[in-house]
Amino acid sequence: MERIKSFQINHNILEPGFYISREDDNVITYDLRTRKPNAGNYMSNATMHSLEHMFATYARNSAVADKVIYFGPMGCQTGFYFLVKDLAPVEVFELTIEILEDILAYEGPVFGASAIECGNYANLDLALAKEEAAKYLEVLNDWENMQFSYPE
Repeated sequence: MERIKSFQINHNILEPGFYISREDDNVITYDLRTRKPNAGNYMSNATMHSLEHMFATYARNSAVADKVIYFGPMGCQTGFYFLVKDLAPVEVFELTIEILEDILAYEGPVFGASAIECGNYANLDLALAKEEAAKYLEVLNDWENMQFSYPE
């Protein structure tokens, strides 16, 4: 069986950052790596879930909402996948920073935090989403790899 592209990346040298994971025609999958893999520091389910609700809602309400395909957590608990079509990588990078800043400025309930809207609404915490957004924003503010490529 052919290995998928994300399994071909050496996770032992992967650092937090913003990477292009794959390109499929006009859809690009971004690896928003918030944590160093295999380092024992993983996001809790509540952290992933909360940031997912906040980020996905902002992305789908942005000026480029019609270009957003998907945003969701990685099963390894070290980041998120963000699928976008017809946007340049630098535009997606800037959008990501804008959304993280919006999350940090937000006051109110986590988006979709009700039994009608979510299958595990009790597992949402705005403080956790903000904490993860702040940590990742620090990474992106220092990000110099504007080729958005994985390390080799």
